[in-house]
Amino acid sequence: MTVKYEKKAHIATITINNPDKGNILDRQTSADIAAVWQEVWDDDDVRAVILTGAGDRHFCAGHNLATRPDITPEERDRVRAENIFWPPSGTVNGARIGADGRLGDHYPQIWKPVIGAINGWAAGAGFYLMLTSTDIRLACAEHARFKFALLSQGWVGNGPGATYLTRQIAYADAMRILLTDEPFEAHEALRINLINEVVAHDRLMQRAEEIARHIAALPPVAVRMMKEFAIRFREMPVTEAWRVQTLMNTLLTQLTTDGDEGRQAFLEKRPPQFTGGLRQKGEPFPAVDAEQRARLDEVRRELLG
Repeated sequence: MTVKYEKKAHIATITINNPDKGNILDRQTSADIAAVWQEVWDDDDVRAVILTGAGDRHFCAGHNLATRPDITPEERDRVRAENIFWPPSGTVNGARIGADGRLGDHYPQIWKPVIGAINGWAAGAGFYLMLTSTDIRLACAEHARFKFALLSQGWVGNGPGATYLTRQIAYADAMRILLTDEPFEAHEALRINLINEVVAHDRLMQRAEEIARHIAALPPVAVRMMKEFAIRFREMPVTEAWRVQTLMNTLLTQLTTDGDEGRQAFLEKRPPQFTGGLRQKGEPFPAVDAEQRARLDEVRRELLG
């Protein structure tokens, strides 16, 4: 199996598992990891994800989407040109649609926290995978290396690497990575805020699991909505994004059991037990007379933040 999938105590671990080939995303590996992303998305029991590579040399060394041997270069070039104007259904920018319809099948953004444990080279599509699909990033001090790996071949890349990089770190740092196409190591990645921590190789997975366990103990619906809010609405005007945030918060406080549990645990000075429970649709609020309406309006003003 080119992708190893394990689940324990609300935490899923995805390991790209073809180390002899640099953990590259060949066609089989891409299909396997796409299926795993869908499983993680649909499994309500999964609250946090760890993504890593097998071995101590490569997180993911890139793509190798070789075509079938019976496809001629002429056929390949014609199809690529036609796809510009008539992309096949079920695709986005030349990739199959997977768990997340906005990005490709093997590097989606799912609405669950993903911790990247970068154990070795993240190059080309491996770099994209880290940028698009991970939220918190730990890099191995001894072995992690990073490289855009396409400009030196005459490409800007088919995947979303350059698009995401310029939105995640400072302009000057992004342009140095993109325009020189030179590799850099973990401490430089930390300096430019591409990753969160540099960790010794023998503690990399332990540290990733510590973070995953902490997140898995938080209210799962609120965590999921926080990630979606941060990703989907970060480029909206502030006033509009704030409006969406308050709407999400109202949904959480009114339609989940975790909001009540968090408050009750705080008052009772005990650890909360979050389940991600949702409330059933109930009866409508009763009609009120003018006096009751005035009272409710007074309460509404009193409760303003």
